[in-house]
Amino acid sequence: RLSFLVKSITETPRGKEIFLSRADPEFVKKLFAREVPEISSESVEIKAIAREAGVRTKIAVTSTVPGVDPVGTFVGGHGTRVNAVMSEIGEQEKIDIVVWGEDSKEYITNALSPTKVTAVTIDDKNSKAKVIVPNDQLSIAIGKSGQNVRLAAQLTGWKVDIRSESKMKELARSEE
Repeated sequence: RLSFLVKSITETPRGKEIFLSRADPEFVKKLFAREVPEISSESVEIKAIAREAGVRTKIAVTSTVPGVDPVGTFVGGHGTRVNAVMSEIGEQEKIDIVVWGEDSKEYITNALSPTKVTAVTIDDKNSKAKVIVPNDQLSIAIGKSGQNVRLAAQLTGWKVDIRSESKMKELARSEE
């Protein structure tokens, strides 16, 4: 048995056409809604989803009830909830669940997980964020073929520029 997201139903001269999708980010949202009863009670919610189907998905979640851990709620005991979703979309696709935040710097830092971020500089006017990471974290921050930074940018809605600490020191020295 397979689950699908019904994207649309259109009337054609030959009858009705039903368009299905398993790659749409909304599909992952619906799967989590099926696995996490706290979504229907509105104690937790999915704020944003960025997805490269079959490879990786990043989900930003938040809690509307004080004391409720949104990430823990989505993961479930021993990872049961997230594993149920992963088995439906394919075991090879990884799911990163991060905490959504009102503070842009904190949200961008969370979106880049598992990277350890040193600093984030925000340019609100151009929706750009300059992120500085330790040298040994640069490849993790960027991800395979730029995937981690691309999904983090898609998730947050910011253009994310990642630089290593040594590169920033080098740039600072060249400007002197």
